[in-house]
Amino acid sequence: MIRPTKGKTPRRPAPKKPSNNQKDPVGVYCRVRPLGAEDEECCVEVISSTTIQLHAPDGLKANRNGEFKETQYSFKKVFGIKTTQRELFEEVAKPLVEDLIHCKNGLLFTYGVTGSGKTFTMTGSPGQGGLLPRSLGMIFNSIGPFQAKRFVFKPDDKNGMEVQNQVDALLERQKRDSQQSVPKTPSSRQKVDPEFADMISPEDSCKADAIDEDSSYSVFVSYIEIYNNYIYDLLEEAPFDPIKPKPPQSKILREDQNHNMYVAGCTEVEVKSTEEAFEVFWRGQKKRRIANTQLNRESSRSHSVFIIKLAQAPLDADGDNVLQDKNQVNVSQLCLVDLAGSERTSRTRAEGSRLREAGNINQSLMTLRTCIEVLRENQMCGTNKMVPYRDSKVTHLFKNYFDGEGKVRMVVCVNPKADDYEETMLVMRFAEMTQEVEVARPVDRPICGFAAGRRQRNQAFKEELSRRLEERGGPVDGEPPSALSQLLQSLPPLPPCEISDPADDHTFPRVIECLEKRLKVRQMLTEEYNKAANMLKSMLQELDGKLMSKENFIHEQRGKLGEKDKMIQNQKNEIDRLEKKSKMLEYKIDILQKTTNIYEEDKRALQHELESREQRLHRELSEKKRMEARLQGMVTDEKLRWQKECERRVNAKELEMQNKLWVKDEKLKQLKAIVTESKTDSRPEKPQRPSREKDRVPAKRSASPSPIPTGPPVRPLHRRSHSAGAERWVDHKPPTNVELDTVMQPTVPNAIKVTAPSEKALSKCDKYMLTHQEVASDGEIQTKLIKGEVFKTRGGGQAVQFTDIETLKQENPVAPSRKRRSSETGPNQEEHRDGDWTDVETRCSVAVEMRAGSNLGPGYQHHGYPKRRKP
Repeated sequence: MIRPTKGKTPRRPAPKKPSNNQKDPVGVYCRVRPLGAEDEECCVEVISSTTIQLHAPDGLKANRNGEFKETQYSFKKVFGIKTTQRELFEEVAKPLVEDLIHCKNGLLFTYGVTGSGKTFTMTGSPGQGGLLPRSLGMIFNSIGPFQAKRFVFKPDDKNGMEVQNQVDALLERQKRDSQQSVPKTPSSRQKVDPEFADMISPEDSCKADAIDEDSSYSVFVSYIEIYNNYIYDLLEEAPFDPIKPKPPQSKILREDQNHNMYVAGCTEVEVKSTEEAFEVFWRGQKKRRIANTQLNRESSRSHSVFIIKLAQAPLDADGDNVLQDKNQVNVSQLCLVDLAGSERTSRTRAEGSRLREAGNINQSLMTLRTCIEVLRENQMCGTNKMVPYRDSKVTHLFKNYFDGEGKVRMVVCVNPKADDYEETMLVMRFAEMTQEVEVARPVDRPICGFAAGRRQRNQAFKEELSRRLEERGGPVDGEPPSALSQLLQSLPPLPPCEISDPADDHTFPRVIECLEKRLKVRQMLTEEYNKAANMLKSMLQELDGKLMSKENFIHEQRGKLGEKDKMIQNQKNEIDRLEKKSKMLEYKIDILQKTTNIYEEDKRALQHELESREQRLHRELSEKKRMEARLQGMVTDEKLRWQKECERRVNAKELEMQNKLWVKDEKLKQLKAIVTESKTDSRPEKPQRPSREKDRVPAKRSASPSPIPTGPPVRPLHRRSHSAGAERWVDHKPPTNVELDTVMQPTVPNAIKVTAPSEKALSKCDKYMLTHQEVASDGEIQTKLIKGEVFKTRGGGQAVQFTDIETLKQENPVAPSRKRRSSETGPNQEEHRDGDWTDVETRCSVAVEMRAGSNLGPGYQHHGYPKRRKP
């Protein structure tokens, strides 16, 4: 047998809510707290009652474009540092309390950076009660005379309320009074806890308008905490185990039959006065502090939610007791939320569990921002994206408010110190985006069908009855009330009813006749009463019809008025937006003007610098041209000088060679004369020096004198180096030079020997010589003496102009050398040895001195071969 599968229970459809196209934007207010110290840098300035301006602190004045980072933000209203708690309450929380009394929900939460004054705004301080105690004071000051007795309203644990009869409520009260652990409601004569006594001031409590006196009210409060995305009940009375304490159990969120979210199993305490309600709140606050101390956490690391529920139901037709109908019970609630501080983990330097805790807090706030952004996008762009309410317990709990279950208001608390500038800017952006979200306006609750003024008429009837009873001294036994006696007096009087004789036939007929008359009068009075009642009923129905038509007309007019108000509000919003845009454009124009002035000044400075550089470049080009012309003249003069010097040296060398040839010729002749002297007797004449005028090229007179033709031949001496003069020399010998220990070494007397040239040494001398060593191609070390003249420059410094290079080379005499044949040897004269040419004296005597302008390069060696010439 196949059993049919059981289908799931269909979900109960939500009751149809009356459609309302009217929407109100989320009311966002801003409150600026005073600075902690007078010398602190301030970054927030209150410009007007609706606008503040943020100034970047020092170090963040300008961005890359040179614009000043000063931004303005607008709110519904801005409260400065001189705003009192009462002024803030009347502007922000008082309308929400009035809506609560008129069966409308409300949500109010404070938002801001840690230390910005959120808890002070919500709770207050001694002598300065915050929004929470003032809201409680206004509620009980308004509904105080109309409160129901305790336990008449009872929570059904499904986010709803039940109405108990008088007997059950009385039993509950007796049970509560018998328990000593539960404190009774503190009366005005009882002493209030001094810890929070100054926060409650009955004289400051205001009263709501248009209280429905035909209803009975009762207030229930609950206090929860959301920490690390877990919900904890701060009013739960859990048994304490000192040996093994148990951590608090987290609560879950559920949805009621009206699809509203609530905390399942949350404790709801019925309170009857402001002192009792705030005492319950303070008890939960103490429990929160103890939990923070045990878990070593800060109070700003969690969200606290204080929920005020107001249950109200109409009185019955008599106006004495609450109507025993659950469908007629209206429950409205006001949620006061103190959000956790919004701050960056990089600034707090949190680690470990604190880092995870801050991450969860920031994640919940980020989810709140994301939900606001999606709502704003859906409303402005017409999209239908899913709002991620379930990503966080905070947004999931309050999603009904954003869907149109009540008004939403937010107080943004700002600390103007410069250290909170970046976090404050993020808070301002979120607040500015939040006030662009519109929430559907809650509709009015349906009016009960009973006539109004039931409580007053019942009270008046009781007062009149008690007054009349007091006037008559109270009712007598067997005597009807005065109204009934008056009614009986209007009937025919009864005849005497005494019967003295059993055969009396007159008494009973008279009594019967009188009673029949009375019955007729009674029937007539009943008919008149019914006619009057029917007439009154018809009149009441007619008046009710007129009243309904007038109410419908008033509702239509209110709808039209709401549309007009909405149009006016839209126009005001448009005007505010245009004014804000105009201010922003003026601000940008000002910034652009400042930037243009800066750029103009930079342009003028750069233009001036460019002109000065062009002038300097022109002067340098002119100086370069003059220097080139001067150097060209110097090169030309030096070239001519070297040409003349070369010609002079060539002529001197030719003359020297001619003298040497003449000396050799004379020696040969003398030798020939000695050889031939034995063969001839006659003594030869004294040889005369042959004239070579025809062979010589006329030249300028040399600086070196010609050698004397007479006497024995003398080897020409080595010409000393220019460093042997009387000038002051700078002898620059690097420390890396190798000591050769040879005979021919350059010595410079009266010289300053240095290993590195300096301006001080150069200023004292007029000659400079650098000793440089390098390895020649044959493997021997050769030394170069690089000489120059020191002269002063125009700038006051010293410069060296190199004019001479001398090369000294060490050779091995054992190694084979080049042979030289003498062209002047006679037939009987021995040839010179191969090593004669390598003699140091011979090499030095024919060394070539190199000067600037010579065609011989540095390091060039020239061993001069004497040019053979015919005699």
